[in-house]
Amino acid sequence: SIFYSSCMLQYFLSCTAVVTESFLLAVMAYDRFVAICNPLLYTVAMSQRLCTLLVVGSYLWGMFGPFVLLCYALQLNFFGYNVINHFFCEYTALIAVSSSDIRIPHLLLFSFATFNEVSTLLIILASYVFIFVTVLNISSASGRRKAFSTCASHLTAITIFHGTILSLYCVPNSKNSRQTVKVASVFYTVVNPMLNPIIYT
Repeated sequence: SIFYSSCMLQYFLSCTAVVTESFLLAVMAYDRFVAICNPLLYTVAMSQRLCTLLVVGSYLWGMFGPFVLLCYALQLNFFGYNVINHFFCEYTALIAVSSSDIRIPHLLLFSFATFNEVSTLLIILASYVFIFVTVLNISSASGRRKAFSTCASHLTAITIFHGTILSLYCVPNSKNSRQTVKVASVFYTVVNPMLNPIIYT
């Protein structure tokens, strides 16, 4: 059992962490692009100031979208004792128990999730296209292997994280059953963070 305000806070913090991770993965792709494509300019291009701005920007955007969704969720009506059909206070499960019209919150979630996924995946894709072209132009096989191995762990983390998010939030709501959403959300909230130390070593 959880209070309504505590559930909203849990949603906000978990969603902020997920969105921030998404943008940090894009920042890491850009970092690898600069390191592999312009190694001599790396310290100039990835200055301490730019790195700080990229990380702070990721956190600020990670809080902005969930805050907008939270503002809409706070306007919904919830009566009596409700059971949330999820492991935690996930947004779609939370608004599903409302007695209000939830079309606008669903549309906002779909728009927000789609924008986040498209923008971060475009940054990642562009970075890796340039990296791939640069690596193919490296004459030594050991140099190519070293460059690809540098990117392999990051690509693994991206595939697990973004694959789950895309399958959950960037399809119309009716396409995913509640059980599918519950199981898949375990991947981006529990499994992916647990695998990160293994992936990056």
